[in-house]
Amino acid sequence: MDIAGSAALVTGAASGLGAATAAALAAKGTTVYGLDLDKAVAGAAAPADGVTLIAADVTDEEQVRAALARIDEDGAELRLAVNCAGIAPSARLLGRKGPHDLELFRTVLDVNLVGTFNVMRLAAEAIARREPDENGQRGLVVNTASIAAFEGQVGQIAYAASKAGVAGMTITAARDLAQYGIRVVTVAPGIVDTPMMAGFSEEIRAGLAAGVTFPQRLARPDEYARLVTMIAEHDYLNGETIRMDGALRMAAR
Repeated sequence: MDIAGSAALVTGAASGLGAATAAALAAKGTTVYGLDLDKAVAGAAAPADGVTLIAADVTDEEQVRAALARIDEDGAELRLAVNCAGIAPSARLLGRKGPHDLELFRTVLDVNLVGTFNVMRLAAEAIARREPDENGQRGLVVNTASIAAFEGQVGQIAYAASKAGVAGMTITAARDLAQYGIRVVTVAPGIVDTPMMAGFSEEIRAGLAAGVTFPQRLARPDEYARLVTMIAEHDYLNGETIRMDGALRMAAR
């Protein structure tokens, strides 16, 4: 799929994977609309040329619809949606203070799983209105899971459940949207050097990198972004969850 000249919607675009992806897509000639929470947008660095940041909560139907309406109002044709928004709090199923907080579990699923589903369904509705290319393709949705979906560590039960849900939606979503010429692919990153990692000491970061088979380092956000652009260009990738983890298999802790 040629994404140049079309529009892309990227969530979590104020930093980390989302910001890197938005910049990479803009460099390919795509007009990018990046969604993030109001506070994140207000505190974000100036976006790359071709990227417009919009304050919106991915779990809110009306806010996502408003962002999609903005794309239509600007006369841009949405062909690609990339879900990068997510949270990763840590809590054990049963800890010293008692059982896992139920509201925390619901919040993680709401942002990571329901938010992804909400954006995917509404973006698919918008993409389906586009004219197909010569191969019958109208667009693509890329979702973000995690290797925690398969090897969740101690304290990751909510995060692992939410990301397993994202991975689990992939083949069904691809089958549901095939009649509209829309592909669905999920990326499951390993340990990525995002702002979330900035609070860790160099010793901890080195220890995390040492667990990666090869290359023995943390992944970079731009590597995730390059994978997204490759998926967009590779029309036969569909219904698949791709691990981007340097052959890392997570230990229990």
